[in-house]
Amino acid sequence: MQNKSTKVMTVFWFVFFSLAFLVIAGRFVYIQATGVVSGVSLQQLADEKRTNQYSIRAQRGTIFDRNGLPLAQEHMVYRLYAILRESYTTNPLDPKHVKDLEKTANQVAPLINMDPDDMLDILKEGKEKDRFQVEFGQAGKQISQEVKEEIEALSLPGINFTEEPIRFYPNGMFASHTLGLTDKEESDAGENIFGISGMENYMNDWLTGQDGSISYQRDKYNVKLLNPKEVIQEPDHGNDVYLTIDQKIQTLLEDSMSEVVSEYDPERITAVVMDAKTGEILALSNRPSFNPNQLSEVENWYNDVIATPFEPGSTMKIFTLAAAIEEGVWDPNETFEAGSYTANGKVRPINDHSGVPRETMTYLEGIQRSSNVGAAKLAYEKIEPNTFLDYLNHFDFDEKSGIDLPGEVAGRILYDYPIEQITTSFGQGTTVTPIQLVKAASAIANDGEMLQPYIIQQTTEHETGEVIESNSPEVVSQPISKETAQSALDILQTVITAEEGTGHNAYNLTDYTVSGKTGTAQIPDPETPGYMTGHENYIFSFLGMAPAENPELIMYVSVKQPDLNEEEYEPGSAPTSFIFKNVMENSLRYLSIEPDKEKAEPIKAVEIPSWNGKTADEYALQLQQKGLSPIVIGNGEKIERVSIEAGEAITPSQKLLILTDNPTMPDIKGWSLRDVLFLRDFLHLDVEWLGNGYVTDQSINPGDEIKEQDYIMIELSPPNTTEPTDESTDQEQGLENNT
Repeated sequence: MQNKSTKVMTVFWFVFFSLAFLVIAGRFVYIQATGVVSGVSLQQLADEKRTNQYSIRAQRGTIFDRNGLPLAQEHMVYRLYAILRESYTTNPLDPKHVKDLEKTANQVAPLINMDPDDMLDILKEGKEKDRFQVEFGQAGKQISQEVKEEIEALSLPGINFTEEPIRFYPNGMFASHTLGLTDKEESDAGENIFGISGMENYMNDWLTGQDGSISYQRDKYNVKLLNPKEVIQEPDHGNDVYLTIDQKIQTLLEDSMSEVVSEYDPERITAVVMDAKTGEILALSNRPSFNPNQLSEVENWYNDVIATPFEPGSTMKIFTLAAAIEEGVWDPNETFEAGSYTANGKVRPINDHSGVPRETMTYLEGIQRSSNVGAAKLAYEKIEPNTFLDYLNHFDFDEKSGIDLPGEVAGRILYDYPIEQITTSFGQGTTVTPIQLVKAASAIANDGEMLQPYIIQQTTEHETGEVIESNSPEVVSQPISKETAQSALDILQTVITAEEGTGHNAYNLTDYTVSGKTGTAQIPDPETPGYMTGHENYIFSFLGMAPAENPELIMYVSVKQPDLNEEEYEPGSAPTSFIFKNVMENSLRYLSIEPDKEKAEPIKAVEIPSWNGKTADEYALQLQQKGLSPIVIGNGEKIERVSIEAGEAITPSQKLLILTDNPTMPDIKGWSLRDVLFLRDFLHLDVEWLGNGYVTDQSINPGDEIKEQDYIMIELSPPNTTEPTDESTDQEQGLENNT
């Protein structure tokens, strides 16, 4: 029985192991034949296990000005970190961790503007807590290439860097609201930049690229194989965007606005310059603004030119005038009674500002003096309310301008009641934005054809420069005829040229004629149902076109609540006209627009000779013989430096300064503020000033010794005592008084 049982078990186990062998062998044969286990390819799994794969971050596109100068671009900076764990070092002769904490802190901290003790505390704390590595807060971020190289030159073990992209704005506080801001988000390739405001946000899809990748096979020691089967998918970098902004004109605008902020400390400034023939925005800015490279306590995130509607004041009379001309009801010689106007017994009266005489005057004089009554009678009695509303709609005051910028907000035509229909004619009640005003003014400047304002010139492929999309001038409508537009330009020019004009002696340019209209808009009082009172509590503005007969540029500028000189009763036009004249005159010259004012024989430029080997007197005499009027600063013989480099050419009217080795204060009475600032920068003086115009007094007497950083106070006064009438000199019974 036992033998029989043994035989049965033997057969059983033989059969069992035979079947098991066949199953396992069959499985091996199957795997060898198919290379698949549980639906997983062994070859694919092996490839994955021994393949390294990395993402390659795509670069964000660059924003350029119209001439190809970068305004916003990606910039690589570095983040500093220190490895503390000793086990990271495998070769004692080549340490990879920080060995001497104190030495490292003392040498590295000063290079990143950090206190060495603070850095040492971070290193010690990390060491005590057995951290693998530590970073150094804000001080250790956004380190430049130059600083990185300085730190690397110290050859300190354990000090390392990681790359991080940032958005860099080369011009700092320059068209900041237009360009906008970015933020970062994590991706497989690291940190990617995306736009959150302005052009960065509006064109984010165009500027953002597609990350690439790289993969290769390696051995178990992470060493690339001899035949690594490397696959590279190149990143598709973001496209580039070209704006219509001109860096030079924008810089003129930014500098002028900054000077006004420094001198007048206004609540707000907005300004925009547009090509009158194309609708291209050449410059656009606001104050307060910000430096996108160094954000701190930003006072104003809004692009006020497009996003902050306000009651425009008398600049609206441009379109009241155009509507009257187009309707055939404009008679410049017809008269009306200025001072006060009551449409009927149910409508409260509106009043003129104090600069308008309470007397009979022509409608032409009414426009020149910016009479509210004249504008009201034109709109309410001659054009009639319904027809005037049609013109407001034709000028697109009932809708957004459509400019290619995010965040635009349209103004609102307030026109439900007779008093609103009246006050709209002179810019009260109804609200608009500066971009709406400039768009409407393009019809006046461009033979009645209203242009679409735009700020994106084109988008291009980053690698090839091939144009993907481009914008071109577009006429959106023709609210008035060519003849009406020309008549309006001629009349608006007299606002500047006529002695009674509100723009006389304020907005005249040296080489070019100007057509335009001033505005002094009231500001609603947040604490009462009416408007704020006081000499400074207005929005002073100007909408101008030049050259007057055939405008090339349109510019709007407004200054809200500037700190004016109360003692001299400084006009509200002072800060506004400073910006307009400086930007408009220099922009037209820069664009090579032919001056349209008759001028004397052109002044020839003189090339500056070298002063090497000459005394101050000898060099001054040589310059005088060339027709120049050099100013020698001091009575020393030796020349320390000259304000104009040898070889440059200047006109005889330009200031040329010669600094001697014994400097004394020159007589600067009669100098313009620009000349004084030129002297300040040349001598490195500390200058403050009161007033505007030309120097009448200086705190350091002529001939007194001076040195760098000396403080000097100057007083300035206008060139003559006849100032243009301020449109906002008084308030009458709290009634509408916008001008």
